[in-house]
Amino acid sequence: MFQYEFMRNAFIIGGILAVAIPLIGVVIVFKHMSMIGDALSHVSLSGIALGLILNVNPLIGAIVMALIATLSIQIIQNRFGKYTELAIAVIMSFGIGLSAILMGFVDNPANFNSFLFGSIVAIGGSDNILAIILSIVLIIASIYFYRQFFFIAFDETSAHFSGINVKRTNIIFLILTALTVSVASRIVGALIVSSLMVIPTATAMQVGKSYRQTMYYAILFSLMSVWGGLAASYTFDIAPGGTIVMMGILILLAVIIPTAIKHRLKSY
Repeated sequence: MFQYEFMRNAFIIGGILAVAIPLIGVVIVFKHMSMIGDALSHVSLSGIALGLILNVNPLIGAIVMALIATLSIQIIQNRFGKYTELAIAVIMSFGIGLSAILMGFVDNPANFNSFLFGSIVAIGGSDNILAIILSIVLIIASIYFYRQFFFIAFDETSAHFSGINVKRTNIIFLILTALTVSVASRIVGALIVSSLMVIPTATAMQVGKSYRQTMYYAILFSLMSVWGGLAASYTFDIAPGGTIVMMGILILLAVIIPTAIKHRLKSY
């Protein structure tokens, strides 16, 4: 399959995303914000629709709308205090509603539908370059803010007493999350991106002994999901986005089932 340029590009772009996404996904899961990927991906869809309507790069539209949604989540969270999950629910509802309205103004609905489940084997040109640049920025930023993200993932109060500006760190993290979701939405699909953020992390939590180990395992399982899914989609001629997600589920089951059997045997 590597004789084809589109497959080589898919493996390169997919591999970079498979490293970048878990760096954000691990923090999201430990912060109990697993649904934020769904919320931002639906808002990204509205940005994609705006891009198609205005005849500009849909990825730019997705990034702008995701950033607006991110700042809105922060504002709503400040308003509702401890009911932080309401912010994600409100933004998700907004994204679904706006996307449904804007779909009616897209000249070519089939083009919009391709963004729902991604087109990793069909992207090229400026989308490739932009995806690589943003993914590298995400990786560098995640490494640079590793300590801050570690603290806010577990206990924001302790983070505050450790001298970390929690509010600023949360805003930076949400912006990085918005960039991750918008880029991944264009590549693997808006309806699939949240799965890539959560499933490899859930698998890694079964075997990781620490936060750092969990992050390393999440990257490993993410790479296995993306590359394994791409290989399977090429072999069986099926949709790559859905195949990547199903590969992640299979890996999760392959880790959970033996672990459950081992624990059951120990209990006897």
